[in-house]
Amino acid sequence: MVVAILGPTASGKSELGLALAERLSGEIVCCDSMQVYRGMDIGTGKPSAVEQARCPHHLLDLVDPGEPFHAAAWATRARAVIDDIRRRGRTPLIVGGTGLYFRALREGIFDAPPPDPVIRARHQAEAAAQGVPALHRRLQEIDSEAAAKIRPGDLVRTSRALEVYEQTGIPISELRRRAPRPLLPWRLFVVILDCPLAELRTLIQGRVERMMTAGFLAEVEALRKAGFGRTRAMAALGYKQLGQHLDGLLTLQEAVAQTKTATSAYARRQRTWFRREPADLRAPLPPDPDALARDLSTLH
Repeated sequence: MVVAILGPTASGKSELGLALAERLSGEIVCCDSMQVYRGMDIGTGKPSAVEQARCPHHLLDLVDPGEPFHAAAWATRARAVIDDIRRRGRTPLIVGGTGLYFRALREGIFDAPPPDPVIRARHQAEAAAQGVPALHRRLQEIDSEAAAKIRPGDLVRTSRALEVYEQTGIPISELRRRAPRPLLPWRLFVVILDCPLAELRTLIQGRVERMMTAGFLAEVEALRKAGFGRTRAMAALGYKQLGQHLDGLLTLQEAVAQTKTATSAYARRQRTWFRREPADLRAPLPPDPDALARDLSTLH
C-alpha cells in the first residue's frame, strides 16, 4: 500500500508524515514543486537534516533553480521511487501540497510539447503591455474549460495553455482528456488535511516568521549571487518578495507582510484544489498518528 498525505501549506502534513513513517517503517516521497530545487531550502519548508535523519526522504534537490522541471517528470521519478521502496518491504508515504504533481502520478498527464522560450517571451511582453487578463480572455475564446480553472491573473498557467494551443492547434483541456490514465499497481490511501482558512493564516504567519529567523533572506541573497535571481523558480512565494526587498523596491517589513499574504492566498487555492480530489480520509486537523497507523496496518 502507498499512503498520501496532502493539503495546503502549514497544515501539518510533514509532521504527520514523519510520525507515520516511524510507525509504518516508511519512507517519504516529497510532493512539492519547489523542494526539487537545490539551494531553495528555508523558503520551501524543505525537511531539515534532523527530520531527514528520522526517515529517508526522496525527490528533494533534483535540479538547480535555473533548470526546467514539471509534473510529468516528477510523476515518472515518483513511480520509480515508490516501486523501489515497496520492493524493499517498506511503506511509501507521499507527502506534500503540490496537487498537480499528485494528480499527474494518479491520473497521468498528457505528453505536452516542450516549452517554447520565444512564445513565452511574447506572452510576457503582451502581459506587460495589455495585462494578464487580456491573455486570459484570449484563452477563454480558445479553451473555456481550461480558462475556468485558471485565475485571470495567473500568467504562468495562462501562458502555458496558450503556448500548447499555439504549438499543437488543440486546446490543452482536450489533450488532457485524450491522455491515457495510468494503472497504478498498488493500493493508494489518501489523507487530505483541510484546515480552516482562518487557522491556516495564523499558522502561515508563524511559519514565515520562523523562516526569517532561520536565515531566509540570506538564502535568497546567496541564490541571487549564484546567478539564479531571474529564474522562474525565484518567483516562488517569499523568494520574489525578498528579492524585491534586495532590489530596493520593498522594505523588509513590507516583503515579509506580502509573503504572508501571498502564502495565505496560495493556501486558499490549495484547499480549493484538494477539495476536488478523492480522499479516503479528510480531516480539519492532523489525525492521531498512532490510531491512523493502526487503521492503515489493517489494510495491508
